Amino acid sequence: MLFKAFSAATYGIDAYLVEVEVDISAGNGIFTTVGLPDAAVRESRERIKSAIKNCGLDFPFQNITVNLAPADVKKEGSGFDLSIALGILGTTGVLLKTELKHFIFLGELSLDGGLRPVKGALSIAGMARQKGIRKLVVPLENAREAAVVQEVEVYGLRSLPEVLDLINETREFQPARVSTTEMLAAASQYAVDFRDVKGQLHAKRAIEVATAGGHNILMIGPPGAGKTMLAKRLPTILPPLTFEEAIQTTRIHSVAGVLEPGVGLVGTRPFRAPHHTISDAGLIGGGAVPRPGEVSLAHNGVLFLDELPEFQRNVLEVLRQPIEDGMVTIARAAMSLTFPARFVLAAAMNPCPCGFFNDPSRDCTCTPPQIQRYVSKISGPLLDRIDIHIDMPAVKYRELREDASGETSDQIRARVIAARERQLERYQGEKIYCNAQLSPRQMRKYCNISVECERLLESAMTRLGLSARAHDRILKVSRTIADLEGSESIGTVHISEAIHYRSLDRNYWA
Repeated sequence: MLFKAFSAATYGIDAYLVEVEVDISAGNGIFTTVGLPDAAVRESRERIKSAIKNCGLDFPFQNITVNLAPADVKKEGSGFDLSIALGILGTTGVLLKTELKHFIFLGELSLDGGLRPVKGALSIAGMARQKGIRKLVVPLENAREAAVVQEVEVYGLRSLPEVLDLINETREFQPARVSTTEMLAAASQYAVDFRDVKGQLHAKRAIEVATAGGHNILMIGPPGAGKTMLAKRLPTILPPLTFEEAIQTTRIHSVAGVLEPGVGLVGTRPFRAPHHTISDAGLIGGGAVPRPGEVSLAHNGVLFLDELPEFQRNVLEVLRQPIEDGMVTIARAAMSLTFPARFVLAAAMNPCPCGFFNDPSRDCTCTPPQIQRYVSKISGPLLDRIDIHIDMPAVKYRELREDASGETSDQIRARVIAARERQLERYQGEKIYCNAQLSPRQMRKYCNISVECERLLESAMTRLGLSARAHDRILKVSRTIADLEGSESIGTVHISEAIHYRSLDRNYWA
């Protein structure tokens, strides 16, 4: 006897429908799963058998063949357990319905018949709406996440017996209901604030400029200067997540399995800080079936790389594509997947191996060649993509002990939002949304400067030995500084401040 049920799986951050066909025939109890299953899917037969028996139901002692279609796509994970179990029970007459074409079933079975959460529920709910399937059954922990998608009835259930009651209509269940507005508002609270940071006013200003224009930033200073503390507060002054951004961010986190249980939406800007021992696959993404890496988990947020020169050279070099294109493509022999990866890169480093070069209170023990080798670990092409470099000296005792608190994140964010709105209005139809994305052609159009500014920029490039790439970065940052002040034209004061944000060109790279 043949019975069909529907499940789903993810491919990248997108989902696809999986038809689960179960056939029972006379035999001695051989359980076979076909359709390119991985080890977790093949092991499901033991979980399913125990779950059915422990729920007080009979497991057929016959040959069972399970086909997962389409058969040419590799199936991963334990989310097919529930649909396979229902297919087996459907062949034995436990289900009162002969077809379940209006349902998608998703969930891992525990040995006692309970449902455990799975990855990618949000993407699968979106796919169900596109396919016109209006009922989705998921574990209770995934219900809020999947219920974000409108026009799909999401039933969050606890166990296999509850699923049988839903199908046989022996009990009444209400689909999950959520308010996306309330969810987003409740999830958009940050635990840190810029008012906590003592001193470092120039660094706060540079971070404000970076967030206002979408610029990448590199902080250089001795240990304990507050580089990590500032970086962690950078997301708090970015514009709030829109609903579309929250959906896309949640999909990535759900597929990667890092979404907190019971959380329906990611409401705050992501902040990812991988350790410097990370591999290139961990940073970019990868695996036999590619999964999102740290750059994709930081999408719509901040990627913080502490101790930048300590990262392996090949790991840093793979950052070029996501920084430039806002996405990362992972190619394998059987597939090619693209993950979104648009983020603000915040990096921190010591000025030398010992960390105290140019520190007035501590003596540096490094030789000039050691310093040069240390900072040269950051390649020119990567440095070319970092617009702002700032020196951060150690915080003085008087600044640490002062009672006066600085500006809050909300106050700084208001100025950042106003600057971003000016850029969105200016670049309508240009397919860019911030100054950091300006191309050379667009720079000539939107970054015109006066004769006085030309003289100042020429003098700085000649006197400080600034590179050609620094010229373009200075113009982009100047445009952002002018936007923060509400000025349509770039003035000498804007150029001067932007020149100040090229520390590496001035002090380290001659």
